[in-house]
Amino acid sequence: MASFDFDAAVRWARLDPRRTLARRADAELPFASEDEVAGQALLLDTCVYIDKLQGRSPGIVESLTATRLVNHSTIAIQELMHTVGVLDPGDPRTRGATSTIRGLIMAMRPHRVFAPDADILGRAALLCGIVCRLQGYSADHKLRALHDCVLLLQAEKLGLTLLSANVADFDILLQLLRPARVLFYRRPSSPAR
Repeated sequence: MASFDFDAAVRWARLDPRRTLARRADAELPFASEDEVAGQALLLDTCVYIDKLQGRSPGIVESLTATRLVNHSTIAIQELMHTVGVLDPGDPRTRGATSTIRGLIMAMRPHRVFAPDADILGRAALLCGIVCRLQGYSADHKLRALHDCVLLLQAEKLGLTLLSANVADFDILLQLLRPARVLFYRRPSSPAR
């Protein structure tokens, strides 16, 4: 496989601290603020779409997505489509939810949708394995962790900033990938995690 260098990925994986990582204090993390609305283009974590759809998106997210160039990952599309798949066809709310998700995905401009390449997927799987081992993630958390790793590495490779409310998981990844860029936000009335 020409676009994935196995040996380079394994050398890259030496970032292993060989210890469980702890969530850092908010003051040590890059939270979005109204003072810094303008800036680098964004890649949106799936939670951003869900928060917008559920009306839980804070004003800072609205400001950021209105001001900065917004990009989308096929990983987020995949997670949104998974949601459509798990909805109960017999539930009367399913048709409305499916229609809303369809509208959201169809509104994504094709030239702003990016698919991870073999390098990103290979390094993300390696990083996910390290994180799952260090943090002792259970089986249900492993797939979410893999998607998070792909999104973060994709944002890094494209020179984008990842926007997310997932502070707990991405803080761990940022401790391993210091050059990566993430902007966090809090949902209204969301307790610290």
